[in-house]
Amino acid sequence: MRPSAQPGTVYLVGAGPGDPELLTLRALRLLQTADVVLPDDLVSDEVLAMASPTALIVPVGKRCGQPRITQAGIHALLLEHARAGRSVVRLKSGDPLVFGRAGEEIAALTEAQIPFEIVPGISAAFAAAAALKTPLTDRSTASKLIFATAHHAAPQPGQPLRLDLTPKWEGTFPSDATLVVYMPGRRFRALADELIASGIDAATPCVAVSKATTSHERVHITTLAALEDEAVGPAPVLLLIGDAIQPVREG
Repeated sequence: MRPSAQPGTVYLVGAGPGDPELLTLRALRLLQTADVVLPDDLVSDEVLAMASPTALIVPVGKRCGQPRITQAGIHALLLEHARAGRSVVRLKSGDPLVFGRAGEEIAALTEAQIPFEIVPGISAAFAAAAALKTPLTDRSTASKLIFATAHHAAPQPGQPLRLDLTPKWEGTFPSDATLVVYMPGRRFRALADELIASGIDAATPCVAVSKATTSHERVHITTLAALEDEAVGPAPVLLLIGDAIQPVREG
C-alpha cells in the first residue's frame, strides 16, 4: 500500500466529476490524511466530506471570471504550507491535468523545489458518457476524440473575461470525431451556430450534461440545430457532440 500524505509534499489530486464513489483509492487516502486541502469551487461537498476532520480546508476556486484568489495566490499557499512541513492536497474537479491549470502549479512547485505528486481523477467527459451509457468513440463513426474549452486565459486586471466560443483548428472540423466542450459558457445557441459554420452537420447529436454524476444532474439530449440556451441546466455543463453520442433513453 502506498503511503499516506507526507509532510512537506503537495499532491495535485483529481476529485472526479462530483460523485465521491468515483474517487480513486489513492485520492481518498490522501484526503483522509492531508493536513491542508485546497479545493476548487467545482469539487462537491460530498467529496470534501471525505477529508480528515482535522484538515484545514481553504477554498481556492475561481468561477465565471470572478476569482476570490489569483493563481499566484494559490501558488503562494502551496509553497507556504509545504515549507511549514504540512502535507497539502490541491483538489481539482475531474482530472488535474485536463483544463485545471496544473501546468502552472507544477512549474511553481518545481521552481521552489517542493516535492509533489499528481493523482489522476475521472474526467467529467468519461463520467458523463458513462452516465448516458454512450460511447465517445465508435469504429464506424468516430475515430477521434477532441477535448476543447471555451474558457481561456484569465484577463488582465480591469479587462473582461475573454471567451472564444469555439476551439481553434485548421480547416474543416473532422466528420469522424467526437467533440467534448468543457466550460462552454452560456451562449449555447451561438456556440452551435459556430460549430455548424465550422463544418459540423446541423443534425449531429448533441448532449448537454449539467452537474454530471451528482444528485442535481440534468441531461438535455438534442442536436446542434436544436440546441437552445434555455434548455441547458446550470453550470458546470459539459457538451458532447458527435455521431457516436447515442444516449440510452431510460424508461
